[in-house]
Amino acid sequence: MTNSSVFQLFVYGSLRSGFHSPVYEYISRFFKFIGEAKVQGKLVDMGSYPAGIPSSDESYIIGELYQAKNEHEFSWAIGQLDDYEGVAVEADEVQLYRREVTSVIFNNQVSNAWIYWYNGDVAGKKEIPSGDMLDYLNSKKS
Repeated sequence: MTNSSVFQLFVYGSLRSGFHSPVYEYISRFFKFIGEAKVQGKLVDMGSYPAGIPSSDESYIIGELYQAKNEHEFSWAIGQLDDYEGVAVEADEVQLYRREVTSVIFNNQVSNAWIYWYNGDVAGKKEIPSGDMLDYLNSKKS
């Protein structure tokens, strides 16, 4: 999971600014918003949270791209997010997500960023065709 030259983060769920989650306040302290972006993958509705899974077909997950404000604080800051996302678990806990470097498309340019891929089973769960969790939630309200 170490790649010391990548200081960008791609988020697609509760870490996005539109969710107004308390953890977003944390992100905005340590990461600078670059813009909306997408990654190749599928987004699945797990009920109370989304699951992003890598995919080789032409489906994309819509989210936001961030850059670490201070590269020297990146390891500590991403470690806190690892705790939040269930990456760093105790021996008796289930690892919900894994953090990996992936290719991100932003302004028709490709760069690398960290992403939290879902680490569990999505069988029988509803795929979100748009790949955009915020749009999906808004459409469920209307």
